[in-house]
Amino acid sequence: MRPVCLVDLAGALPQPWSSQVIARFGDAQLKVLRMDESAYPEETHDYAEGLLVLEGELRLTLDGHAVRVGAGELCVVPAGVPHSVEGGSRGTLLIVDT
Repeated sequence: MRPVCLVDLAGALPQPWSSQVIARFGDAQLKVLRMDESAYPEETHDYAEGLLVLEGELRLTLDGHAVRVGAGELCVVPAGVPHSVEGGSRGTLLIVDT
């Protein structure tokens, strides 16, 4: 497999907050998406989710607490924890989940 520019891949997606699975490793999958400053509603999963900001900034509300995740930073959301994205989040996000 050739190297893939994740920022370019996210930029080519048809709309923001629409993720695309780019790889699978065992039970885990890697997804990339583009953030566009708009908020994303609260959700909860029955699995842990890793959120790695490749560029820009992710503004989360994680179990009722504001968390900012910058470029190069990873935030792991434990299974069952409610989280949402606040307005102002922008850039490219890599999601690792199962």
